[in-house]
Amino acid sequence: MSKTALITGGGRGIGAATARELGRRGYHVVVDYRGDAASAEKVAEDIRREGGTAEPVRADVRDPEQVAALVRSRDTVDALVCNANINPPFASLDAMTWEDFIGKVEGEMAAVFHLTKRVMTVMRGQGSGRIVYVSSLSADGTSPGAIAHASAKAALDAFARHVAAEAGPYGIGVNVVAPGAVRTDATAHLTPEMEKARAERSVLRRMLEPEDVAKVIAAVVGGDFQATTGVRIPVDGGFRVLPAP
Repeated sequence: MSKTALITGGGRGIGAATARELGRRGYHVVVDYRGDAASAEKVAEDIRREGGTAEPVRADVRDPEQVAALVRSRDTVDALVCNANINPPFASLDAMTWEDFIGKVEGEMAAVFHLTKRVMTVMRGQGSGRIVYVSSLSADGTSPGAIAHASAKAALDAFARHVAAEAGPYGIGVNVVAPGAVRTDATAHLTPEMEKARAERSVLRRMLEPEDVAKVIAAVVGGDFQATTGVRIPVDGGFRVLPAP
């Protein structure tokens, strides 16, 4: 019997790449999406075409009732990847309203809070499970306009540590994967010059692709990482190794 992986924000970017990677590794993949049904169905079709099984499911994971319905229909959840993107406002503190700021932080935390509570109940009953939260290296430093995004991801990192402490005795591993600059819709606004500057700060000398992050997530979800929990794994192509220009 195949294991089940639930991936939020699974229709695009890192979520889509992770869905495909876990599908190749034998998981039945639940591709959660909020608005773009066509993209989620395309991901599920790709998995099926490669011999796996997958289903797209619409659920806004900020809504506890939709989360309850999503999880209630699963007999098991072996892996949960929290990747749903709550679009942040990019502005300075001076130019930002409280409503915009707290909308990002509250949305980010609501998504992981409701889903984690529901899935933890299932995983405790199983006596096993893996949870991965997709954070960001933005939480480590500063960049213009990223105050809401960075604050939300820093809160996510702290949340994950506490969940790991509570989940460990039940055989549930909880970790964070924190990508650096990845070529997704979120970085589509970057000019070639901006991409070049980021690539030059990487040991790999390139922007990362969603598949780079997906492979790390899949490894963390897999059995080889059973003794690793409560940690935050940066996936940045060595961005922090090289000295700043």
